[in-house]
Amino acid sequence: MLRFDDRVAIITGAGHGLGRSHALLLAERGAKVVVNDLGGALDGTGASASPAAEVVELITKNGGQAIANADNVATPEGARAIVQAAVDAFGKIDIVVNNAGILRDRSFGKMSVEDFDGVLAVHVRGSYLVSQAAYPHMKEAGYGRIVNTSSPAGLFGNFGQANYSTAKMGLVGLTKTLGIEGARNGIKANAIAPIAWTRMTESLLPAEFEAKFTPERVSALVAYLAHESCASTSEVFSVGGGRVARVFVAEGPGWKTDDLTPEAIADNWEAVMAEQPYVLTAADSMKAML
Repeated sequence: MLRFDDRVAIITGAGHGLGRSHALLLAERGAKVVVNDLGGALDGTGASASPAAEVVELITKNGGQAIANADNVATPEGARAIVQAAVDAFGKIDIVVNNAGILRDRSFGKMSVEDFDGVLAVHVRGSYLVSQAAYPHMKEAGYGRIVNTSSPAGLFGNFGQANYSTAKMGLVGLTKTLGIEGARNGIKANAIAPIAWTRMTESLLPAEFEAKFTPERVSALVAYLAHESCASTSEVFSVGGGRVARVFVAEGPGWKTDDLTPEAIADNWEAVMAEQPYVLTAADSMKAML
């Protein structure tokens, strides 16, 4: 059994849904958990300490160790307070699971700047701020695990979610860079793109998804990615309904000429669109252009 004894984990947005499930599983397997949740509505308005407190009560009732935190991930002060709460209570920080998020769905033509910025603030800025606050502690310890929460909407797009999909794809870039920069200090970063029945998705998913796409069927992957035995980093994984798959960004072989014109591109569009053989890294892409 993969255990987390003596490990300290921060899980944001852990008052409901996926975050709650992640917190319960890691605590059950020995982790000391900071259950962070602002306690607001789905659109980010309002606040309440109750959701985080209720999860902590459940963890402690089952013999685990946890503390509740209601600070805002989207502010530097809030992010620092979350990490400091972990250090004050448990002496260190080993794991960060960035799960906090909000929804403000609108079709693109009707989306306000406030709707766009508000969603990016929680998903992207929040993940950045909490990870950055925890990073020095992980770097000093020579160990850390960061799990970010992307989405199929970010990877593939979704109607009415320009803000959400932009944020979720942004987390892919953040994850890949964190994995690269953290490698020499034993810090690994990966992202999940989950499908699960939660209060955030229940109005979007068919009712028959509820029984099969439970949060618990996502948390198993989060636990593995957060475990010391996981060697992967800078990766993204689709997960839901019991299925786990690697998702990767690839570049096709392309088409090259010394006399590049719009007409030449049009004449060779089939070669430009070819998918095989693909390359996976920026370095490989650069080599192909030389």
